Amino acid sequence: MSKIINILNQDGQLVVTSRQIAEDFDKRHSDVLEKIEELIKTENSVMTMFIESSYKAGTGKDYKEYLITRDGFSLLVMGFTGKKALQWKLKYIEAFNKMEQALREKPRLLTAKEELKLHYEVLEEHEEKLTKIDNKIDNLENNMPLFNVECKELQAVVRKKGIETLGGKGSQAYKDNSIRGKVYADIQHQLKREFGVTRYEAIKRSQLELAKEIVRNYKAPIVLADAITTLNNQMDIEEVI
Repeated sequence: MSKIINILNQDGQLVVTSRQIAEDFDKRHSDVLEKIEELIKTENSVMTMFIESSYKAGTGKDYKEYLITRDGFSLLVMGFTGKKALQWKLKYIEAFNKMEQALREKPRLLTAKEELKLHYEVLEEHEEKLTKIDNKIDNLENNMPLFNVECKELQAVVRKKGIETLGGKGSQAYKDNSIRGKVYADIQHQLKREFGVTRYEAIKRSQLELAKEIVRNYKAPIVLADAITTLNNQMDIEEVI
């Protein structure tokens, strides 16, 4: 994201090229051109927002592109979704705002050096804002309760540990509904106690890996462990007899 957005001053009107939009938003330029021409075909009044132009490729051949105004940009990227797309939209808006402010304060055309300096100022300010936004998003996500898929992950670890503690699915202890229920209840009770929650689904997302580790390290209390051993030994004796 540390990239200068090159807002061009086209006879006093600020524009950005369709090629740059394609590059920044990870789109094929041909798809961006197709979208622009579809907008123009659907509504003729938007033609002034998309100025047909051309550029010379490395081969020396000329290819079509569009110079896109601020309104044209807003219309074009309206359907671009995702976190990265949102960051680029904010970045472009900031760049347009800065350039428009500069034009209002300095009616004359900016020199190439002044425009470059302005682009760097926009970049620095925007990167700082994006960092703050990303930090807020990360903090929000980490402090949220577990998502449903993460609850299922934790439940799978609990089930696996319960089976292991009971001596396997074929063990007498596992087949005993009372003992099996006590083991799973005790594992869940430990999680609730460790994290101070009434149900383990309320554990924070940032604590998921720690919760899994607590379950993996679970050891049944002596009274429960003795009951499991006794049941499983009874099975062994019956098999010998």
